[in-house]
Amino acid sequence: MAMESDKVMFEIYKEAAYTGKYRVVYYTELNENNKEWEINKAMAGEHFYDGFIKNYHKDEAKDIIEAILKRLNEGEKISPDQVEVELGEHAAAK
Repeated sequence: MAMESDKVMFEIYKEAAYTGKYRVVYYTELNENNKEWEINKAMAGEHFYDGFIKNYHKDEAKDIIEAILKRLNEGEKISPDQVEVELGEHAAAK
């Protein structure tokens, strides 16, 4: 059984300097090679949503997040509350 502490921290943000597209960064999965670059990109962007997903079945949660990003980038209006609802049981407590 997965423990609640087994979670991945992430943020959805809108790029400000490049394409203006929505992107996601999984902070707890960054390594020394890409950590600074990815964090700087996210910090330069416009915050949309942040949270945690459970490590258990995280690939399913990432699929949900990718689908949300696709919809946002196609112009659909999605609220941060909707992200929480769509992640459902995949969301971990903050």
